[in-house]
Amino acid sequence: MERTTPVRHSRRAPPLARRHPAPSPPYRYDNRIPPVDSGARPSHPTWQHGGVTAATHSSPLPPRDADAVLEGLDPEQRAVATALHGPVCVLAGAGTGKTRAITHRIAYGVRAGILQPASVLAVTFTNRAAGEMRGRLRQLGASGVQARTFHSAALRQLQFFWPKAVGGELPRLLDRKAQLVAEAAARCRVRLDRGELREVTGEIEWAKVTQTVPADYVAALGKSSRETARDAAETGQIYAAYEQLKRDRSVIDFEDVLLLTVAVLQDRRDIAEQVRGQYQHFVVDEYQDVSPLQQRLLELWLGDRETLCVVGDASQTIYSFTGATPDHLLNFRTRHPGATVVKLVRDYRSSPQVVHLANGLLGQARGRAADHRLELVSQRGKGPEPVYTEYGDEPAEAEGTARRVRDLIAAGVPAGEIAVLFRINAQSEVYEQALADAGVPYQLRGAERFFERQEVREAGAALRGAARFGGNDALLDGMVELPSQVRAVLSTKGWTDQPPAGSGAVRDRWESLAALVRLAEDFAGARPEATLADLVAELDERAVAQHAPMVQGVTLASLHAAKGLEWDAVFLVGLAEGTVPITYAKTEAQVEEERRLLYVGVTRARTHLSLSWSLSRSPGGRPTRKATRFLAGLRPGGGRVARAVADGAGGS
Repeated sequence: MERTTPVRHSRRAPPLARRHPAPSPPYRYDNRIPPVDSGARPSHPTWQHGGVTAATHSSPLPPRDADAVLEGLDPEQRAVATALHGPVCVLAGAGTGKTRAITHRIAYGVRAGILQPASVLAVTFTNRAAGEMRGRLRQLGASGVQARTFHSAALRQLQFFWPKAVGGELPRLLDRKAQLVAEAAARCRVRLDRGELREVTGEIEWAKVTQTVPADYVAALGKSSRETARDAAETGQIYAAYEQLKRDRSVIDFEDVLLLTVAVLQDRRDIAEQVRGQYQHFVVDEYQDVSPLQQRLLELWLGDRETLCVVGDASQTIYSFTGATPDHLLNFRTRHPGATVVKLVRDYRSSPQVVHLANGLLGQARGRAADHRLELVSQRGKGPEPVYTEYGDEPAEAEGTARRVRDLIAAGVPAGEIAVLFRINAQSEVYEQALADAGVPYQLRGAERFFERQEVREAGAALRGAARFGGNDALLDGMVELPSQVRAVLSTKGWTDQPPAGSGAVRDRWESLAALVRLAEDFAGARPEATLADLVAELDERAVAQHAPMVQGVTLASLHAAKGLEWDAVFLVGLAEGTVPITYAKTEAQVEEERRLLYVGVTRARTHLSLSWSLSRSPGGRPTRKATRFLAGLRPGGGRVARAVADGAGGS
């Protein structure tokens, strides 16, 4: 393995390790060091301290013998909690209490005197998850244990050891890399709009998390199943220019934090030994989402020890497009032949009816992850059967969903305990409108509201200008019908007849513009005499209605954004072929990830679960759509479903 020697210069960052260029969304990193808990602060600053969150909702467990920590655990959770020696692999299905198991494991070890709190590092992927873990550990009397994201842990180490390893202060950390990526593109004489800028930035992040340097980007892309809308060679050039700009300005990005920590630990045995002397026991949550770079960092933290506990579920791997891979989880027993393996399959979250569907989805899965699927066993009382509803068109589906949401609220289900989940963010607009029309409060999670998105605002401005000066606009010459006028205007903003290849920001932008085109088509269908000015007025009214202050209401979110959350009632909408699985999922691996994404959606529901799709896009359209293949054989009664028609007759 090639090693990188840091440059001994106080004002320049060391070159990045060629084989270890780091994670991207969904991993949210914060470059700010959290405040140190005053109760645990040492007399002098050290890299391993700090970042402890404040209090939990209940008082800490009073000091008692260690066995008190084990009370209330089921047999498998207890097996996790008492497995304190050697490598441990916990295969934990959705809703099985994995966080409970691993926090009780740490607390039991601490209170039994087997683990010293300061010697334990628990690593997860989001600040929210790390904060929750710290809070639970406090409740269990295990204060002082460090629970951090990979990025936060690496950043603290890098800040402390940089003067010793390289000299001077750590280079400034970029808050956002987009501006520098745009400048790099300009140096390459490439102009990027906002969506393209997000796309290229995402590609740079993917390259670094998969340990791909600029010179190898094109080849790496060719070997992967990843599809992009941009020319790979051009993206590679922008990536190289971006890295050069960072070197010129002595700045680093979030991915470099992991890269440079790896480089320091590889190059400086004394520093590596100091870190290993401090942290002797490691716990890694959501291990199926570890990237190759994060795995390398974990190996350097461990050294030749096997004091590692990992927790994960290959069936919840839904971020492989960012470089995450379940291979490290699936290969754990190969790397650690003597590992203790515990399976958590008792589902405390979902009703037996929801769990039955979740198991059925995975029962049809293929591939290596499917070979390691877990059969969940619900521990809850009987609930209602999942509801399958077929609608005539998308507006009817949204309206029917809004009615059923309103009925649930009237029946006593809090609005905050209801979620409507869809595959892509562009689907949100019709549900935002339907819920608003039904008087149901909602909040959009993980994305901007439809009319607040940059591309939608830009499109609205372009349409407004065309409506005002259309008679003098050559772009609209010969365009009589409203939809054709809208298509012509939006073509200047990136809309095309065919969607771009692959996923990412460019595709998201196109989907938003396509949603406006469809809205124009539907508007013209309902009002054949409508003009472009009428459509602009309609858009303005919708935008104003949806700019109301945020309220505690029904959650609207993509399936990806719903990971790690749960609700009493979940509506999975738009489950038609071409959306789930998405059209650009072509290989078996891509299709299987789409199946896992639906599985994640299903397992978010505690009690009420509704699944729906529509036969056509708009009222009066050809009913050519079919329900997603993933539901084949799983619907009750040989595939019979409730039927709802577009005229507003509710189906459930």
